[in-house]
Amino acid sequence: MTIAIIIAVIVVLILLYFVSTYNSLVGLRNKVKDQWSQIDVVLKNRNDLIPNIVETVKGYAKHEKETLNEVIEARSKMASANTPEEEMKASGEVTKALGKLFALAESYPELKANENFLDLQNKLNEVEEKIRYARQFYNDSVLTYKNKLEMFPSNIVANMFGFKPEAFFEATEEERKNVQVKF
Repeated sequence: MTIAIIIAVIVVLILLYFVSTYNSLVGLRNKVKDQWSQIDVVLKNRNDLIPNIVETVKGYAKHEKETLNEVIEARSKMASANTPEEEMKASGEVTKALGKLFALAESYPELKANENFLDLQNKLNEVEEKIRYARQFYNDSVLTYKNKLEMFPSNIVANMFGFKPEAFFEATEEERKNVQVKF
């Protein structure tokens, strides 16, 4: 009789561990998805600002079509991205194109002094800062989730129920290159 009670207690404890671990994994996976949606919101905000910036620059830099087209094309790729990986890649392209656009603005003193352009540039800088923070929180959530997926004994539960790792938001090859500053 006491052996049966001991076995029953052990079985109940194992079941409680499995349920607790499963629920923890679901919570972490959902947190990763929530953090990704936060990035999505801020990226959408940035995409909404881009047409205004392009139109403002267009008025001053009429013969700089290549740079303007690059920004518009990068924005379109961002809007049509379907997976987090595609969005990550497209976001890097938007950042690169916007960098070129702002470098271009340096050549036009009237544009640099334009209140509308300065306001848009400040708003975009604020959005870029929010994107950096959102990426950091997303990556922190992915790290916690991946650790739970890979550490023993929770990895047993994760494998049993088919939990899959999520990708980190990483810098593109272009963003990793050393910046060349020339005077």
